Amino acid sequence: MKFKCQQNILSNAINMVSKAVSSKTTLPILSGLFFEATNGSLKLIGNDLSLSIETTVEATIIETGSIVIPARLFSELIRKLPNEEITFNINENHVVEITCGDSNFKIVGLPGNEYPELPNMDQENSFLIDKELFANMIRQTSFAISQDESRPILTGALLEIENGKFNMVAIDGFRMAIKKAIIKTDLNKKAVVPGRTLNEINKLLSQNDSKGDLRISFDDKQVLFSTGDLKVYSRLLAGEFINYNQILPTEHKSVAITSTDSFLTAIDRSFLMARENKNVAIKFEVKDDFIKITSNSEMGSSVEKVHIKLEGQDLEIGFNPKYLIDALKIVDSEDIKIEFVNNVSPCIIKPMDNDNYIYLVLPCRISK
Repeated sequence: MKFKCQQNILSNAINMVSKAVSSKTTLPILSGLFFEATNGSLKLIGNDLSLSIETTVEATIIETGSIVIPARLFSELIRKLPNEEITFNINENHVVEITCGDSNFKIVGLPGNEYPELPNMDQENSFLIDKELFANMIRQTSFAISQDESRPILTGALLEIENGKFNMVAIDGFRMAIKKAIIKTDLNKKAVVPGRTLNEINKLLSQNDSKGDLRISFDDKQVLFSTGDLKVYSRLLAGEFINYNQILPTEHKSVAITSTDSFLTAIDRSFLMARENKNVAIKFEVKDDFIKITSNSEMGSSVEKVHIKLEGQDLEIGFNPKYLIDALKIVDSEDIKIEFVNNVSPCIIKPMDNDNYIYLVLPCRISK
């Protein structure tokens, strides 16, 4: 096996696929990167059996073949080489000889035929979605994915496709984020994708050309995200996701409309004081044409007033400010509406100019 490739092209590809390599694997071959040289291109794969990332780059292929090279050592070496053409020559004993200018290195690899094969996904069980739209869906929901491994199903987000409607839903037990989109597909499918996978997809999309479509393909246990020369395979989480529609309040008794930025900055300032206290709750007094936001700690106190348009009843309610800040940062609307039932029921935050995003947050107790 022998090929040549430009340093910067190879380094970028290695950075992408290395995100799927685990440093704690018990299988030595999975601590390496898979390389396959075919006619005119070089395929790279990183795989930890839960997440796999594959990409293809242009290369001058002199002799075809495959090899697995230790990921950490190889990625650091390539990154430190000058941006010149690098020659790779792999002998029958799986020793990789790397030549770049006057530099020469040898790394012991492993046979490529021992590397786990990636699943063959059915293209018929798939749909297309705009890459920017999908990245935004991840951005507006992923922060509400649970980090609690005791409820594994909530460590992922629900992808729900039905009658051309596509919903992404994340729940962590204290809040819920729902992002909705319309897509062209006849596919009806529910699947729970690990949060780690979605976060890596978001990073990869931001690093590559964000224009165009992303193809998402499913089977019962796996999902494949593919665009151009990039493919990301992931296992799906097993189990039944929470029936999120049952959590959404069916009515409200008060609605407050306010500026997203004004509300965010006021809560952010209140959080400075609240986080000095073990009880990080801040208090809302919703009355007339403003929300009075109060926070107290041993270090002092703060009072903020945010102007609103109120329809319905006055109320007092407490919230963890972080849960509000996380959502308000990603709302793509100048104004929001906040729907309240009472001081012990969850409230709903929505953008004023569309119905494509819903954020639910549970209140918390406030000290008198």
